[in-house]
Amino acid sequence: MAKRGPSYICQNCGAVYQRWQGRCDACGEWSTIAEESAPPPMPGGGRGLGGRPKGRVFALESLKGESHEAPRTQSGMAELDRVTGGGFVPGSVLLIGGDPGIGKSTLLTQACGLLARAGKRVVYVSGEEAVAQVRLRAERLGLNDAPVELAAETNVEDIIATLSQAAAPALVVIDSIQTMWTGEVESAPGTVTQVRGSAQALIRFAKTSGACLILVGHVTKDGQIAGPRVVEHMVDAVISFEGEGGHAFRVLRAQKNRFGPTDEIGVFEMTGAGLAEVANPSALFLAGRDLSAPGAAVFAGMEGTRPVLVEIQALVAPTALGTPRRAVVGWDPSRLAMVLAVLETHGGLRLSGHDVYLNVAGGLRVQEPAADLAVAAALVSSLTGAVLPADAVYFGEIALSGAIRPVSLSGARVKEAGKLGFARVVAPALGDAEQRGMRLAGTPHVAELVAAIAATAPARPRRGPDPDEER
Repeated sequence: MAKRGPSYICQNCGAVYQRWQGRCDACGEWSTIAEESAPPPMPGGGRGLGGRPKGRVFALESLKGESHEAPRTQSGMAELDRVTGGGFVPGSVLLIGGDPGIGKSTLLTQACGLLARAGKRVVYVSGEEAVAQVRLRAERLGLNDAPVELAAETNVEDIIATLSQAAAPALVVIDSIQTMWTGEVESAPGTVTQVRGSAQALIRFAKTSGACLILVGHVTKDGQIAGPRVVEHMVDAVISFEGEGGHAFRVLRAQKNRFGPTDEIGVFEMTGAGLAEVANPSALFLAGRDLSAPGAAVFAGMEGTRPVLVEIQALVAPTALGTPRRAVVGWDPSRLAMVLAVLETHGGLRLSGHDVYLNVAGGLRVQEPAADLAVAAALVSSLTGAVLPADAVYFGEIALSGAIRPVSLSGARVKEAGKLGFARVVAPALGDAEQRGMRLAGTPHVAELVAAIAATAPARPRRGPDPDEER
C-alpha cells in the first residue's frame, strides 16, 4: 500500500492541495493553507470479490406510505421556535453562527434554562469558557436555579462517553465546534480536518441517541460560518444570529432547515436581563422615525410568513469626485445600481453627478426585490427635497423597462400596515387594498412615481445673476 503523505488544506474554504502554496485557488485568500496529516482510512468490513469492500444489504421502500410529522420539543422561546420550524426535533443537528459578542451564548443559555425548567435533560458543553463563567452568565439572566448540566471540555470522545452514561439528553449545546478535537484526527484543534472530524462524531452521536445537538460556529470577516462547507451540509439546520453593535435588536435567521421553512426570522432585543423577544418587530424598526425629513420611505416587507415594516433612508448629494460614490447598508449594492440606472433611463433623473447613500434603518438586511419601489421613492425624495407622506407604505419590484411589477403576499403587507396606522399604499395594482380601508396609489411605471413625488417638491430658490458675469 502506498504511504499516505500529509495534505495541505485551506483553513478558509477546505480546499485540499498536494503541496503548499501562498494563495488558495478556490477562495482566493492568502496564507490560509496549512499542512495537516492525512485522515485515517475509513473503517471497513471484510473484502468481497475483486478486493472491494463488502457492504450490508438493506431494504428499499416505495414513495407511497404513511408519513408522520416530526415530533417537536418546545424551547420556551417563541421567536426561536418560529425559526426552527416549531421547536427542536429529536436527533437533529443545528449549526448557529454569528459575530463575536452578538449574543449566541446568551441566547443558548436562555434556551437551555427554559428547557431544563420544563423537566428536560439539558447539557451545555463549553470549550471556550470555564464553568464559572457560564454560571455568572446564568446568574445575570436569572437562570442559575435551572437544572442545566455544565461542562468545560474539548475532547469529543470524552464528551460522547459522558453523555452516554445516562439517558439521552433532550438538548446538547457545543460552544463552539472550532474548539473541539478528536483523537481520530492528527491535526491541531480548529483546523479544517479537526472541525470536520469532531462534527462528524458528534452528529453520529445525536442521530443514534435521539438528542438534539446545537453546534456554535465562528464566522469569518465576511459573515460566513468559518470552517469547511461540508459541515453545513452535514447538519440539518444552519441559523445565523445577526445584528449590529449600535442597535439593541438581534435577528435570528434560518439559512437552511430540513424540518421547517428557511425564510422565517426571530427578532430579539438585547436588554440588561438578556435577550427579550420582540412580538411586533415593525413597531421597533419604525420607532423614532422623522416624519419631516425627505429621503425616507417605509417599506412593507415579508420575512417568511411575517410582515415587517422598515424605513429605508436615502441621501443623494452632489459629488466633487470623478466617480460618484455608492454606499449601501442593509441592501444589495447590485440592486441599487440597477434601480439608479432605471431612474436615469426611464425616470428622467440625472444621478451620475451625485453620491448616493442608502441605509435600512435599524440594521435589518432586506433581501427581497419588493423593496425596489421603496428605494426608488426614497432616492427621488432625497434628490428633489420632497417629503413623502407619513402614512404611506411602498412595495413593488422594478423591471429594467421601468414597469413596476406586483409582488407576492400583498394582502399580508397591507394588513400589517393598516394595524400600524398607515392609510395609503403605493404599489402596483392591488385589488383588495380598498377593502382593508387603505387608499391605493397605483403606480404602474417608475416615471409616474417620479412625477408624483416631484410635483410635491418645494420650489427651489433661483440663483441671482453673477456680478462677475455682468462685467
